[in-house]
Amino acid sequence: MTSRRNVIKTIGTVAATSMTGGAAMASQKMMNPKGELKNNIKHSVCRWCYSSIDFETLCQGVKDIGMASIELTGPGEWPILKKYGLTAAIGWGDWPKGTGLTNFFADPKNHDVLVAFYEDLLPKAAANGIKNIICFSGNRNGMDNYTGMINCAQVIRRLIPTCEKYDVVLSMELLSSRDSHRDYMCDHIDWGVSLCEMVNSEYFKLLYDIFHMQSMHGDHIRNIRRYGKYISHYHTGGMPGRKEIDETQEIYYPAVIKALIDSGYKGYLGQEFIPTPKDTKGMLASLERCVKICDV
Repeated sequence: MTSRRNVIKTIGTVAATSMTGGAAMASQKMMNPKGELKNNIKHSVCRWCYSSIDFETLCQGVKDIGMASIELTGPGEWPILKKYGLTAAIGWGDWPKGTGLTNFFADPKNHDVLVAFYEDLLPKAAANGIKNIICFSGNRNGMDNYTGMINCAQVIRRLIPTCEKYDVVLSMELLSSRDSHRDYMCDHIDWGVSLCEMVNSEYFKLLYDIFHMQSMHGDHIRNIRRYGKYISHYHTGGMPGRKEIDETQEIYYPAVIKALIDSGYKGYLGQEFIPTPKDTKGMLASLERCVKICDV
């Protein structure tokens, strides 16, 4: 199964080739735009799940569905999104060598290089209207939770002035350490919220990945109600297997999204499932179906 780690390594290539390969197909609308979405929540999709589709073709398909964002995109793709009237609900960049999902804020040896990286990325995000940038805790690597939390807070506090200057939120993703991201530190909502309280800034929040948190503890509706003020963004995904979020899996997304809307959340919901079809038309049809499941 395609992994986000592999996509991160190739995202630069994807961004470069998308400028030319999809111009012809992008002019052909993949969906019939009928304005049918209620849009009580803003709809987004993660680029890496559709990495086999030329980027401009994906932009046109997403626009035709009525969505507003293709996220987990970087500076090379943001101008293309603007061309199609889209944005990135949450962005990222090419991580410095030696850093990534497993090796990030929890390890002090990464702090200086990551501060330099984000101080370069944050103004680029602001210039393109991107209001949210992803970050990670990294793995424990034998470290206890409290030490890791202190280490993360130290480097995040160094970045808060830059976040404030450019009005961009830094969002740490909650990932499952039981399954796909073994040993990852920010793996539980309580740990993430404690870190938010330690940092004590509106410019640092959490990315609540429903798929990953189903693996760790579930209880999504109560978590949304209790901890919503600490969460800047949400991801979907069918459990098990990260497939379509339909009747074949164990999370009933309409109820979760209704609770999200009722909580007053005004941000985006990022679809992060791997579509079963492998052709462009089928993948976009799968995306449209799942968006409509969440369009409550």
